[in-house]
Amino acid sequence: MSTGVQTAVGRFVWHDHISADPETARKFYAELLGWQTEIWKTGDLVYPMISVDGEAHGGFGRAPEGAPSNWLAHALVTDVDEGVLNVEASGGRVIEPAMDLPDVGRMAVVSDPQGAVFSLFAAVGEAPTARGVFVWDELVTTDIAAAKTFYRDVFGWEARDVDGLTGPYTLFRSGETDRAGGMQRRADMTEVPPHWMSYLAADDVDTTLARAGGLGAHTAFGPVDIPDQGRIAVLIDPTGAAFGLFKSSH
Repeated sequence: MSTGVQTAVGRFVWHDHISADPETARKFYAELLGWQTEIWKTGDLVYPMISVDGEAHGGFGRAPEGAPSNWLAHALVTDVDEGVLNVEASGGRVIEPAMDLPDVGRMAVVSDPQGAVFSLFAAVGEAPTARGVFVWDELVTTDIAAAKTFYRDVFGWEARDVDGLTGPYTLFRSGETDRAGGMQRRADMTEVPPHWMSYLAADDVDTTLARAGGLGAHTAFGPVDIPDQGRIAVLIDPTGAAFGLFKSSH
């Protein structure tokens, strides 16, 4: 195992939009952010991949009947099966058992003890990167203390708290690299289950927000400035999946 893979464990490297209407989702993000689509086929599977500047960053898939729309973030591990064992030993559960993706890698969909869903992914060859398109992943949970322990045991993440907009905000880190954020669910969010949410890069949050409204999305939070970081907003897309917009101030 290379040093590069070791230090990248726990980095979110791929994002799938899962909904009952992948084509509506694909069109929405294409019009909102200018994403292109490349079709990947294997067997009977036809999988539209998100392409930006010639690089693939994720895709659009169909949700099981009755399942809510969501963005599923895939975190890099060196061994998916070992990762699954770590998840289960730490109180999480398996949603979709480990499976091989021909010429791509191996993955399993799991959840933490509070119910936030994510994927474990081991790549064949060099792992993809989400940089510049998917710029941040954030955990909203009912027990941030338990989450710190769980993700430390599964990914080796360290955690440190900083001041956030509505209270303490946790940064999950590998060495000197921030991997993701996390926060305790606010009292007014009791209808919102624990989840991972992905933030997408925007050239201008306010302009993109207005455009999203015209395309059938609605605003859940913001826009608001994060001191010394940038500007964010949280939206619900036309299929019902939550996502964030982020523009860095750096």
